Amino acid sequence: GDVRRVLRDALGRRLAARADALRAVRAFFDARGSLEVETPTVVTNPGMDVHLDAFALADVRGPRYLSTSPEYAMKRLLASGFTRLHQLVRSYRRDEAGALHQPEFTLLEWYEVGATAAAMRAETEALVTHVARTVHGSSRVEVDGTPLELEGPWPVTTVFDAVRRHTRHDPRALSPDELLEVLGLEVQPALGRGRPEWLVDWPIQLASLARPCPHDPGVAERFEAYACGIELCNGFAELTDPVEQRRRFQSDAATRRALGKAVPPMDEHFLTALEDGMPDAAGNALGFERLLMVVTGAARIDQVVAIPHTRA
Repeated sequence: GDVRRVLRDALGRRLAARADALRAVRAFFDARGSLEVETPTVVTNPGMDVHLDAFALADVRGPRYLSTSPEYAMKRLLASGFTRLHQLVRSYRRDEAGALHQPEFTLLEWYEVGATAAAMRAETEALVTHVARTVHGSSRVEVDGTPLELEGPWPVTTVFDAVRRHTRHDPRALSPDELLEVLGLEVQPALGRGRPEWLVDWPIQLASLARPCPHDPGVAERFEAYACGIELCNGFAELTDPVEQRRRFQSDAATRRALGKAVPPMDEHFLTALEDGMPDAAGNALGFERLLMVVTGAARIDQVVAIPHTRA
């Protein structure tokens, strides 16, 4: 009886923290005049990302998928005239399970017309700090026994500099796939110790939805944040060139085909929106459960959900 009560109380505390965090996120964006939207989770194109796979659904109308991200839909709304949007949405990705992954999870995604990558990073720092103070009572938390100060500014490191700092590899000699492997195995676990850290200036081949950096067209304005080795978010200064976006989609589709992966139809609605004129904007996608892990000190993602996917 005592064990069951302790487990129940622990679950209650986690679910209360989750509810507090949801309210904190919405209050944060409401205060900034952002409009909360909902977009479809059943879509004809879940994304062309070579490294993500979607759940396919049987449908008499043709191929349908559970969305891996609301990105295309939200950018279509930007192209139609909205200027500041956010969304908390259930997203789905096949073959993702472990301490940091579940096949079904909550994604916080937001966009602002006219924002720069630097402005989006600063807003992310403010958001994370706000949620931590609401849920935990302080911007100083502890992750796996390691103290972590969440208040910004967070240090910024380029991808190539991070590889040089944490490995013996020459990053410019690595193929995109080799670079991703080195980042995942050797670099990312070392990032964000003491304070979260930004990883910026990604090779253009690893950022199919981000625009090229003005100072180097070989790298893109993609940014990721890490806290004690945990990836919190992935954002871009958005690519708005429809011709270049179609070329990148075609390249990703060819790579998926060569790997024997499913190739969804091109998202012509999204490409048409770019052709109609999407304004310059920046956006970010943040894993809500991972944010909860950081602010509550949870060691596993299944500790911050009501029912883990293994028991669904």
